[in-house]
Amino acid sequence: MMKILMLGWELPPHNSGGLGVACLNMARALANEGAEIDFVVPYEAEHPEINFMHVLSATHLDPIYRYGGGAYESLKLLEKIIPTIDKEKLVSIRDVQKSYCEFVEKYLMDYKPDLVHAHDWLTYEAGILAKKEFGLPLIAHVHATEFDRAGMHSGNPLIHEIEFEGLMMADRIIAVSEATKRIIHEKYHIPLSKIDVVYNSLDEDYYSADYVYDENAYGFVRNLKKSGWTIVSTVGRFTVQKGLHNLMRAAAMAVSKNPKLMFVFAGDGEERNELINLAANLGISKNVIFTGFIRGKKLRDIYSISDIFVMSSISEPFGLTALEAAHHGDVLILTKQSGVSEVIWSALKYDFWDEKKLADEILAVAESRPLRETLRENAKNEYTRISWEKVAKKCLKIYNKAKHKRI
Repeated sequence: MMKILMLGWELPPHNSGGLGVACLNMARALANEGAEIDFVVPYEAEHPEINFMHVLSATHLDPIYRYGGGAYESLKLLEKIIPTIDKEKLVSIRDVQKSYCEFVEKYLMDYKPDLVHAHDWLTYEAGILAKKEFGLPLIAHVHATEFDRAGMHSGNPLIHEIEFEGLMMADRIIAVSEATKRIIHEKYHIPLSKIDVVYNSLDEDYYSADYVYDENAYGFVRNLKKSGWTIVSTVGRFTVQKGLHNLMRAAAMAVSKNPKLMFVFAGDGEERNELINLAANLGISKNVIFTGFIRGKKLRDIYSISDIFVMSSISEPFGLTALEAAHHGDVLILTKQSGVSEVIWSALKYDFWDEKKLADEILAVAESRPLRETLRENAKNEYTRISWEKVAKKCLKIYNKAKHKRI
């Protein structure tokens, strides 16, 4: 039995995106293959549905504060939320990471895993510590780089430094797509031979959960569909990485030719107000709905009521939401800069900056039922070929490579 210390920053139901979902499904699949996993998170909370591994809390932080308490929170508020922790440690995410490293160091005094699997830059320092001080093989899993998060701009130099050190120190690197592998090689000069590509799969709960579309959900949108409208959705954080300004401008082009298009922007983030203003300035406010942050059944209802799902990211290492949307019967339009486009061939694709092409593709799908049906059915056949079981088997081979290298 292989014993794995897995380092991550979130797990459902306390996740803000696809990273936590991917970590959960990967760990579950590895446990099904016989692995024993201890998973460290930087907060303290219940994970009632996780019974296949040990979830360890590195701090007493509420999950909301895993990125730091913030400079604007009063001490009185923090004392109520986190009564036992030193308030000095809540200033920034760097302080949370320091506490995380201290926990891992103390924990490894007694626990002796076969290797450490660290997810993204947030945990790389703890992984490096485990390798340096305890001689453990280190797997660095790259779900996104700082170049991705910054929309391929420079980003945060400190994060670049941590990513570089983690990737250099790792015995093996797992990238979620060939696109991510290229970024790691070109930006950080890591040898290609050190990097393995392991694609994500669809969340297991999408197959096993007892989900039924609520006919009363999103009644306004449902009535539009009955009147011949086409529903176009996108899901994710409203950040520069997601290319949502480009999508909004493409939406305006498409609406000018087909006014019966409704665009649903599901999510939230720092660009929210900019996007609302952009929709108004483009004169398409009546064709755009902002749902705010949603998850679970409400998110699945959005997928179910949509006809088209657009992933407009400037750089998307993988993009699990596309698989979720395809599972619910959406036609996919993906940027060529998304990792998921490497495994789904039956999708329309475009370069993130080509707003006219995106508008043309939206119109083509909206106006052609045969095209919709063909793309929808073929995409379902494609995403079912990848599974978390295959992911786990590939990870175990990578673990053995890393252990063999260290002998």
